[in-house]
Amino acid sequence: MTDLATVTLPVATPRQARRILGQTLRPHWRAASLALTVLIGTVGAGLFIPPALGTLVDIVYTGGEHGDLTRPLVTLAVATLVQGALSSGGWLLIVQVGETALAGLRETVLGHALSLPQAEIERGGTGDLVSRVSNDVDKVSEALRRGIPQFLWSACAVVLTVGGLAALDWRFALAGLVSLPFYAWAARGYLTVSPPLFAAERRAEGERSQQLVETLGGFLTIQALLLGPRHLRRTDVRSEAARRASIKAMDTTAWFFSRIHLGELTGTGTVLVLGAWLVGNGDATVGEATAAALYFIRLYDPIGLLVNLLDEVQSATASLSRLVGILQVEAPARPGGPEPRDTTLTLRGVRFGYADGPDVLYGVDLEIRPGEHVALVGASGAGKTTLAALVAGIHEPRTGSIELGGTPLAGMSRADLARHITLISQEVHVFAGTLAEDLRLADADATEPHLREALSLVGAISWVDLLPDGLDTRVGTGGFALTPVQAQQIALARLVLRDPAVAVLDEATAEAGSAGARELEASMARVLAGRTALLVAHRLTTAAAADRVVIMRDGQIVEQGPPSELATRGGPYSELWHAWQTHR
Repeated sequence: MTDLATVTLPVATPRQARRILGQTLRPHWRAASLALTVLIGTVGAGLFIPPALGTLVDIVYTGGEHGDLTRPLVTLAVATLVQGALSSGGWLLIVQVGETALAGLRETVLGHALSLPQAEIERGGTGDLVSRVSNDVDKVSEALRRGIPQFLWSACAVVLTVGGLAALDWRFALAGLVSLPFYAWAARGYLTVSPPLFAAERRAEGERSQQLVETLGGFLTIQALLLGPRHLRRTDVRSEAARRASIKAMDTTAWFFSRIHLGELTGTGTVLVLGAWLVGNGDATVGEATAAALYFIRLYDPIGLLVNLLDEVQSATASLSRLVGILQVEAPARPGGPEPRDTTLTLRGVRFGYADGPDVLYGVDLEIRPGEHVALVGASGAGKTTLAALVAGIHEPRTGSIELGGTPLAGMSRADLARHITLISQEVHVFAGTLAEDLRLADADATEPHLREALSLVGAISWVDLLPDGLDTRVGTGGFALTPVQAQQIALARLVLRDPAVAVLDEATAEAGSAGARELEASMARVLAGRTALLVAHRLTTAAAADRVVIMRDGQIVEQGPPSELATRGGPYSELWHAWQTHR
């Protein structure tokens, strides 16, 4: 099994991540500037509140007239209303900018991931990719929607509030700055220690996700081989590693906030002592001292947010680095070659192995003529699925070549490959949405008559017409549950709509029962008529219906020929055929 601790998708540096973030936000700078201006106005409106409260204190303390209360009370009311209105508008703008920018980043990353060879994704682990485009996107989303705007708002609030203190008396501003060394001490220590801790936390969560994906994806196999306890132990190890990484990050955060609270206590005490001294000397009124104390207390929120956001920003930066890391995996250049002259598939001296492992295919030579149906037969691990994946262009051989009509697959663009060759695997995916939307993934311009024609060809139209909303019935996650046979029929219908010249079917009837397999085999015969086809045969009835059978063993072709001839030749296929006939 892959060592998840050493083989993962790359992680970008913080500098690279910030550069990509800047590029993502640049198209939205006008809306972002407007939002920031509105939020600064929010801070400015709030600055009128402490002096108004101080004036009220002086009026009450000196026994002033009731009429004197009108002006400060009006000021309080207007400042509060303006602050509330500007705050709502500013945050609404910020959410729009952040979510729009993040949607663009998410689509860019996912689009790039979908353009990568499957081998690159498998090497890093699908769980790692899922963790990046889900958990890490959530972290970045929270930072864009809340963290960055609050950080900027807090910074403005601190500067303007210190200015408000200085407007009362410059000595109040100096007293407030007494707490600054505590904040600097805390921030410096935190910024030094936290980045690797948050990176480790994100990495541990990705490894845990990968383990969960492997366990849940292979649930039936794990049950059949009684591997449950082993996978539970592995899940425990990954979960414990993630828990320890999270606790380390939380311990650092707790240390950080204890220093911050010490700074708040020191600053508040200094302002109060100074205020009492100034009032005693007649240099300030009780109301002005009260306003100074309120100004400093109002610093708690922005400073608290600033330091709290250091925690969030560090976590989001680690997530952004993992997200941007996907963009660092280079998709191989496939400029495109000449149009294939026909649908002849030719494999010459093909050798292949996964990642840095040993070869699993050894010098495979095979030619499939236009319109010919060839069935691959062999024991599990013989190399059938690997060979099918190579023919479909998912992997590239280490040595040797694979050509379609004289054009090497390695030189064809992915769009050309998809246009000429379609793979249907044993594990068919039904996408969430309506059935019509699922089918139009193969042909976005297909009309309803075209969809119905494809469904009719694969024998699915009868049960589709019985669905609650027909083609508009929602399927996939949270929708109408299709049977394995129905799901394969939908996959075959997508192949009909795609209309490739070459079809590769990897054990397409394996998940169906006997009756279902016969139904699918009939559907396959209609769909494959006139196409070149490579079939990984799970059932010998599929092989018997093919034009030629290729027997594989240990990554090599050991026998091939028409099934009727092979059945009487006395070789490996004959043994399989007679054993199957005996136990039917």
